Formats: sequence, C-alpha cells, structure tokens
Amino acid sequence: YTDPTTGEVDRALGRARYARFFAYVSLFATGMFGFVLASNLVQALLFWEIMGLCSFLLIGFWNFKPSAAEAAKKAFMTTRIGDMGLFVGIMMLFAFLGTTDYTALMRPESLARLQGIGPIDGWLSGMLGYEVYRPLGGVSVAALVALCLFGGSIGKSAQFPLHVWLPDAMEGPTPVSAMIHAATMVSAGVFLIARLYPVFASANVDHPDQISGAMYAVAAIGALTVLLAATIGMAQYDIKRVLAFSTISQLGYMVMALGIGAYVAAVFHLLTHAFFKALLFLGSGSVIHGVEHGMHEGHGHGGGHAADA
Repeated sequence: YTDPTTGEVDRALGRARYARFFAYVSLFATGMFGFVLASNLVQALLFWEIMGLCSFLLIGFWNFKPSAAEAAKKAFMTTRIGDMGLFVGIMMLFAFLGTTDYTALMRPESLARLQGIGPIDGWLSGMLGYEVYRPLGGVSVAALVALCLFGGSIGKSAQFPLHVWLPDAMEGPTPVSAMIHAATMVSAGVFLIARLYPVFASANVDHPDQISGAMYAVAAIGALTVLLAATIGMAQYDIKRVLAFSTISQLGYMVMALGIGAYVAAVFHLLTHAFFKALLFLGSGSVIHGVEHGMHEGHGHGGGHAADA
C-alpha cells in the first residue's frame, strides 16, 4: 500500500488490506452460495443483500481513490432501486399465497390461486369496497407480481435502465471484476427469473400455457439491453469498461431468452459466460500490469523500452 499523499509504502497497512480483501470475498461467496441454495424467497433476499453489501465493499476497496468511492456508492444506490421491486414482489406473494417457500409457490394450486385474483382494478375494488379504475388496471395481479420480482433482476443483472452501475464497478480490483461483476453476482438476477419461471409463466390469466405479458416485458428489456450495451461498448477506451459493457450485453441475451421461454438456453449461456468472461477479465488485468511495467521501464531508461514497444 502506497500512501497517496506522501508516496511512502506502508507494509503493515498493506497486509491488513490484503486480509480484508479475502474476508470480503469469502463473505460474498457465502452470500452467493446461500442465495442459490435458499429454499424460500425471504432467505434468498437475505443472501441477495449480502452479495450487494460485498459488491459495495469491494468496488470501493481502494477507497482512498475518489473514483472508487463514488463508484461504490453509485452501485449500491442503483441496485437498491431494483431491490425495492424485489422486496415488494416477495411481500405481495406472501400476502396473496401466505408463503414464500419455493416448493409451495410452484404448486399448480398456488399458481392457479395467483391467477384467480384477476386484474388490478378488480382486486383493488374488492379490497376497498368500491369501484376503482387505474391506468393499466387491466393488467393481472400475477403480472404485477412478476414485474416487481423482475425489478430485482434489472438492478442486480444491470439491465436497462439500471445498467449504469456496472461499468463504474470496474474501479474495484480486477479479481473482483472477474469473479463478482462478470461471473457470479450479476448472474443472480438471471438465476432469479429462471428459479421463479412458473410464477412468470402463470401471469397470463387467459392462456396460462402461453408466454405472458410480463415475459414479453422481460424479453423486451433484455433485447434493448443487448443492443444498447454492445453499441456503447464499441466506443470505450478502457479495457475493463469494454468488458463491462460486453457483460451487460451478454446478460441481456440471457434475460431475452428467458422472456421468450428459452430458459434452458439462458441457463446454459449463464454457465458458459461465467467461464469465458472471468478469463477475459483476468486477461485484461494481465494486460494492465504488462502495460504499466512497460511504461515504468520506458520512463526509467530514457524511453528506450517504450520506443521499442
């Protein structure tokens, strides 16, 4: 660790930060494993937020850099917007079905009960005791629940319009970019949709065996994110930001596939993307180190090495 003001090397502080880095990474691994292995949505939400906390801590790991501190705050606040949608969706499921357990939620009778609530206008009218008419009130309550749950995926998987935090998250150490912001945590939103796929599929009240209106919204957001991120990525100069926009685009492919019902393709791409994108990020770290050493050697020897490069 080099003090940014004096330029002196503090080895004791450097060792302490090294230990703290691996403590954060271990806590993140706990959150990710817990989320995947959770048996109900409340437990999943708990580990979901542990992942968000570790993302915040690791993006801002070099908190003496103003850009890293700002990026950590931006990521934390942006993903919290999506997490509020997830929280509302979980509470609505509990209010309507009395459970958040995955096994209970996926039962045909539970899905039929969710479908039977009908449109939002009718639900509000029955609850309040008088007729209520609202814009988009004809949308089913099941679709509203699915869209609220999708809000969590938009934030965590950096889909439009909450995609803005992921490029700035590259301020964190490169291993964090490789493991958390390319391979695992950002895929949690895709995993959530796949895990709750029957809830999304049941949102079409008239034709429950067909793709629902909520799934069309999922597919549209995914398709827009694919095109938008890939286009922006072509104009980036920082190597890690290029890979960050590539990650956003690839996640958009997964979300789009889930929206059209191709959940096998989406999960398969989730697995393959984790490997190749993590390796790309680690390769970018090697490039950054190589270029940095080349520049230092060039300056130290009158620019000879730099000229050779």
